[in-house]
Amino acid sequence: MKRRDFLKNTTTLFGATLFSGAAPMIASAQTTPVTGGTLIWGHSETTQNLDMHQTGTASTGRVLQNVHNSIVTVDKDLNVIPMLAESFAQSEDGLVYTFNLRPGVMFHNGAEMTSADVKYSFERCANPDTGAVNFEVFNAVESIETPDPLTVIVTLNTVNAPFLSRLAENGAGVVMPEGSGDTQGEMPIGAGPFKFVRREFGNEVELERFDDYWDGPAYLDKVIAREIPEPTVRLTGLRTGELHMINDIPADRMAEIESAGELQVVKWFPLNWDFVNLNHTFEPFQDARVRRAFDMIIDKEVLLEGALWGQGAVTASPSYPTSASYNSDLTQRSQDIAGARALLDEAGYPEGSLDIVFKATTNYPYHIESAQILVEWFRMAGVNLTIEQLTWADWLSQCWVDKDYQMTMMNFFTLWEPDFLYYSLFNSTGAFNYRGINDPEIDALTEQARITVDPVARADIYKAVQQRVFDEAHDIILWFRNGTIGAQPDVGGLDTIVHPNGSNLNFHKVWLNA
Repeated sequence: MKRRDFLKNTTTLFGATLFSGAAPMIASAQTTPVTGGTLIWGHSETTQNLDMHQTGTASTGRVLQNVHNSIVTVDKDLNVIPMLAESFAQSEDGLVYTFNLRPGVMFHNGAEMTSADVKYSFERCANPDTGAVNFEVFNAVESIETPDPLTVIVTLNTVNAPFLSRLAENGAGVVMPEGSGDTQGEMPIGAGPFKFVRREFGNEVELERFDDYWDGPAYLDKVIAREIPEPTVRLTGLRTGELHMINDIPADRMAEIESAGELQVVKWFPLNWDFVNLNHTFEPFQDARVRRAFDMIIDKEVLLEGALWGQGAVTASPSYPTSASYNSDLTQRSQDIAGARALLDEAGYPEGSLDIVFKATTNYPYHIESAQILVEWFRMAGVNLTIEQLTWADWLSQCWVDKDYQMTMMNFFTLWEPDFLYYSLFNSTGAFNYRGINDPEIDALTEQARITVDPVARADIYKAVQQRVFDEAHDIILWFRNGTIGAQPDVGGLDTIVHPNGSNLNFHKVWLNA
């Protein structure tokens, strides 16, 4: 499917909300909420480390979204609004943030939340010994004061324009009970609508309603997330009634499911974005000519159709489509096999001299399919590309942690905030920079953005970052992917389930009619 056809078709479906973030389109008949029942969810991915500070996987965050709350959150338009803080204020100089906490918020362990818990949570995230993914959010924090049990005052030593919005995601803004860090990885304790009960690693996670939730108890008694990465197995479980709902309806079955009309379908755009990663510590990829050549080998439109059945839209920028920082002037490099061969020759890699191993995870089956399509194109360009399939745990260990790979593919969720996106992924010190990118120009730009208060000027800086990433082909940006949920007719409240970040799922207002 060509992009113009996708945009035409999707605009018809979503109307003016095509690029309005994660506003879901739902085919269902909503009824009066019912309390009780256990919802069985076929989760498309496997959870990993359950410590909200330490986990870097969207799959885990998607589950923990229901266990934890953050100090602030975002509305459907991605504006920062109160959550565990009932109000907040920023000083005129941008250096002091005052949070007034909600009284009577209870944790799952029976303790009542106070300012000491917020101070503990923020300091734990900032502490290098914790190994928190979002540690750098607190780099500019000079002090955290708790003048009374319901007031937290955070003082920065320099302006950090994205500080508040970074706290709207649980990775940085989560509030945990004081002293609970050592148990969070196996038995997470939060202040969310569901309590963690158990996990059978690689199989399922069980959550139970928390009756003392500050925003009112959930309707469901329990949610059981069964981890089923294989799309066909997941869909079969839904159609046979073994599962109440699944996320990620198989892309090749979407038309069939919608036309049958037997199941509820939730759709939104975008869910995430995908890119091909080149390890910058691997000698060939230290040459920008090689990276550009690899980009030129790939026909992104054809790859989208082949791996995702056109369920998405190609993009040269990873910025959230509605973000002011989205650089719409960028266009992807067209496939040019002859041009790629010439660039590789110029860089000293003639035909047959490059043997590349592409590590892809079975956690995302369409990554395997993408890699299989790439093999032939790379053969045409004189590059020997072989595929090594990894489980999700092995991919995280080898590619994410050890950086032991040459070429891989990954997708990222929830990175609607541009600092989270560009600092974390492309700054040389960023927590998500598993590709070893070390570009002084990007480092300077991402640091400058943090102290730039004017939103227009800040957006322009991020556009410059995108231009630099594209010019240097630091990564090969592919597409935005559609989000989908399939559900039985007896599942209610689906209009509330998709978090504004497009990835997390909220079960607080979901119910079962049966």
